[in-house]
Amino acid sequence: MFAVLKTGGKQYRVTAGDVLRVEKLAAAAGETVQFNDILMVGATVGTPLVEDAGVQAEVIDQIKGEKVIHFVKRRRKHSSKRTKGHRQQLTLLKVTEILEKGAAKSGVKAAIGAGSAPAEAEAPAKKAPAKKAAPKAEAKPAPKAEPAKAAPKADAKADAGADDLKKLSGVGPALEKKLHEAGVTSFAQIAAWGADEIAEFDEKLSFKGRIEREGWVDQAKAIVAEQE
Repeated sequence: MFAVLKTGGKQYRVTAGDVLRVEKLAAAAGETVQFNDILMVGATVGTPLVEDAGVQAEVIDQIKGEKVIHFVKRRRKHSSKRTKGHRQQLTLLKVTEILEKGAAKSGVKAAIGAGSAPAEAEAPAKKAPAKKAAPKAEAKPAPKAEPAKAAPKADAKADAGADDLKKLSGVGPALEKKLHEAGVTSFAQIAAWGADEIAEFDEKLSFKGRIEREGWVDQAKAIVAEQE
């Protein structure tokens, strides 16, 4: 007998005794887990799942997949290239049993992805009935409140000790404010950035390669040299 199960966004056709690799599960080696999202068992096709069916498997080990290389190169005035490697975390399983019925009463731990939080089993508590409000005494009309005075506008200028980052190519008041909020207030900080810092601020502030494209690091170094 075979079954088609779904886990980690993928589908697997399995039979008892099969060994397969799936997206990492929250289980230790030696544990038995049960997959409950079964799309097909033998000739029975689910709509979309087969009710009360399951596939049980023993966790052999937590492993990593083969390394995948991601290479990015930008052909611009300030060209750059970056290489990243990634190894997907996986769980190695051996299918032990396929259940056409009775999965709900098997008592075996459900297979849950390592990044998924288990759903709360407890039903939300019933709201306590609201207490009836006591009858209001006849109140005298309250005196009219004076209109609140408008709060003074916040000073839009940056801290007195901060450099005028608008001297950098492509930096306006809004972008300068973003940099200040990220803790960048001087040309010396930008001049000291390396590839890691550039990538960090590209992602943090959604610059999408602007730092290298506009040549901020070289401009900041030139301004710092002039100040000295």
